[in-house]
Amino acid sequence: MRRRGVGLALSLLAGTSLLAACGSTGAPAQSSPGAQAVSASPTGGGGGQAGGLIAIITPSHDNPFFKAEADSAKAKAEELGYETSVASHDDDPNKQSELIDAAISRQAKAIVLDNAGADASIGPVRKATEAGVPVFLIDREINATGVAKAQIVSNNSQGAQLAAQSFVEAMKEKGNYVELVGKESDTNASVRSKGFSDVISQYPDLKLVAKESANWDQQEAFTKMETIIQKNRDIQGVIAGNDTMALGAVAALKAAGMLDKVVVVGFDGSPDAIAAIKAGDMHATALQPAALAAQSAVEQADAFIKNGSTGKEEKQSIDCELVTKENADEFGVFGRK
Repeated sequence: MRRRGVGLALSLLAGTSLLAACGSTGAPAQSSPGAQAVSASPTGGGGGQAGGLIAIITPSHDNPFFKAEADSAKAKAEELGYETSVASHDDDPNKQSELIDAAISRQAKAIVLDNAGADASIGPVRKATEAGVPVFLIDREINATGVAKAQIVSNNSQGAQLAAQSFVEAMKEKGNYVELVGKESDTNASVRSKGFSDVISQYPDLKLVAKESANWDQQEAFTKMETIIQKNRDIQGVIAGNDTMALGAVAALKAAGMLDKVVVVGFDGSPDAIAAIKAGDMHATALQPAALAAQSAVEQADAFIKNGSTGKEEKQSIDCELVTKENADEFGVFGRK
């Protein structure tokens, strides 16, 4: 991780965790007590009953969004009578493949997956499906249909447009701004960036002075923002593709003594971002309901195991909600209280 100058600046964000999206927990998959794993049927579901293993695989739990996904999926699966294993692929496609292979070897009844790449994940998902282990994707889509049983994602375009409209209003429709973009391999990054642009481009007095990828990471966002500030202090706004990058920008702006003059908007609705909004350090975020999507994936896996069908279309989206200082108290961990 980059250390130069970061520790001092990040200490200014009292009560804010680093949320390093790419950090590894270093822990092996944990299985909860419960029924023994039951063999997946050769056809991948239908005519079965609750019981057996549901494998839950997400990016690093250092990011509270992914932890909320995993916790919610685990709780719902156990409520429905399944054993669970929870693991992180840390956005490493090779590690993801190993974890999917392990789930197949353990004869999992289903996999709930927040994947490690829209293209890199197609092969492993297909392998699981062909082995009779249905896969239910959350948060991130893959660039193929008919491979996973469900792709349940937040309406990233709608959420980005909500965030961008709030940003425009807070900027009073003019000024110089910076955009921090997520990981290029994640389709959410480009969808959110386009959603921002669809709104902001309608206001000619808003000028994009820098656009940098910080790969969803707070430390990297701090460093990128620090460099941007050194080159151009005439900045009135920052809009970021997720809250971890937004909080990194907040830290850099605060260290430079500029935060009180800059509007910062993020995306995700993380508890730390909501705390920053309440404190006046951020203006807004678009909250995506991580818990709801994860629970829905498990419920659809349960339906498929029992009936051979989810009863839903493969591609499903859930609308985001805008969080501002006015309504921040209404929200908890990636959802309404």
